[in-house]
Amino acid sequence: MTVHQKNLNIEEIVKADIAHHFHPFTDHKSFHAAGGPRVITHGDGVYIWDGKGNKILDGMSGLWCVNIGYGRKELAEVAYRQMLDLPYYNTFFKTTTVPATELASKISSLLPRRFQHIFFTNSGSEGNDTIVRWVRHYWKVMGKPYRQHIIGRRRGYHGSTWVAANLGGMVGMHEQGGTQLPGFHHIQQPYWYDFGGDKTPEEFGLEAAAELEKKILELGPDNVAAFIGEPIQGAAGVLIPPSTYWPEVQKICRKYGILIISDEVICGFGRTGKWFGFEQFGYQPDIINMAKGLSSGYLPIGAIAFSEELIKPFFDKGGEFYHGMTYDGHPVASAVALKNIEIIQNEKLVERVAELAPHFNAMLKKLEDHPIVGETRSVGLIGALELTRNKAKRERFNESGRVGTICRDHCFNAGLIMRACWDTMVLAPPFCITEKEIDEIGKLARQALDKTYADVKAEVA
Repeated sequence: MTVHQKNLNIEEIVKADIAHHFHPFTDHKSFHAAGGPRVITHGDGVYIWDGKGNKILDGMSGLWCVNIGYGRKELAEVAYRQMLDLPYYNTFFKTTTVPATELASKISSLLPRRFQHIFFTNSGSEGNDTIVRWVRHYWKVMGKPYRQHIIGRRRGYHGSTWVAANLGGMVGMHEQGGTQLPGFHHIQQPYWYDFGGDKTPEEFGLEAAAELEKKILELGPDNVAAFIGEPIQGAAGVLIPPSTYWPEVQKICRKYGILIISDEVICGFGRTGKWFGFEQFGYQPDIINMAKGLSSGYLPIGAIAFSEELIKPFFDKGGEFYHGMTYDGHPVASAVALKNIEIIQNEKLVERVAELAPHFNAMLKKLEDHPIVGETRSVGLIGALELTRNKAKRERFNESGRVGTICRDHCFNAGLIMRACWDTMVLAPPFCITEKEIDEIGKLARQALDKTYADVKAEVA
């Protein structure tokens, strides 16, 4: 590992950050009261270091994205070479660059043959904004302009731009955005731990899918354009759907001619032990949104794959899609994404995720004996621990996520990044993690859970 940042004055960086940097997803009152930011200076493999020299195991791959791990010089080198050749040019007006075209071809080769065309974006949020515009325009092209409504799920996360936030089911984001945009609807998420009651997961999966048909009939089948879902709802707390859920959702969508959008921003590029989440859960989408793992977070880039059945009418009928961003298919980001995919393929990292999955799952299962852990679950290298005040009743502490925040802070202090989604603790470590490092996650997580239990013991039934 080479660290190029020497003699940093962390105290001055903290002061400058407090003075000038307005942070996303941050409670600014508590942020300032706590003395400002934690400064992350460098990373290597599954570890990052802060400005105080603390070594921290990143159990979240940054924001679910640094899949190949930190410190891969190959990506820096390819970015440098591409910047010398062509640092930027756009893909508007019948123009392309070599990296953008090569990346479109590479992504297509990873998908089923019905996905041959790729549209580039810069993030998952932009991707989902694009999809909403594209889907509604598609139905107009098909002579059905009344198909405007899109159905998602409660606590679904599809980005934080205005359209993407409306597409998702995070109520807090809707409240901050003012009046919710028309045409977006949300049904119950397939969350067995909270809503399954005495049903088996398989029974509950069918019940949760039936909510989709109920909403379709309420809106009128001819008015519904698409259904969108993450294979696993990540920011909702790693909600892994029962095996019956996605096949039934597909059956319902095909019955009414409704498009299926698979939001693969978290699951795509190997997180579940398959290249894409829809492969893991046995359904066939019509549109696929990708970002994060496409470049392992080394540069911003996103992509959308459209099935040929949807693309063909545009080629047959002509007409321009009035949409695009300045940096779509950015040549440097595309070159880095290509190298990232090459590393994933050459080092067989998707297969590695599948091989490590049982050990990761077993590590989590060992934590189920803890007094405040009600359930653990995982697929590939994505998992969750449910914090509960009553294990037998699957009873929550409250709706605020206060206990999850307490646990998250104890994790950080112990040298582990584990995210809190309300009172669910979630993990998604880099694919380069070893079994020994997985065991280290378990050890540090238990330490944090013990300290959390000490803080809330009086509330535990």
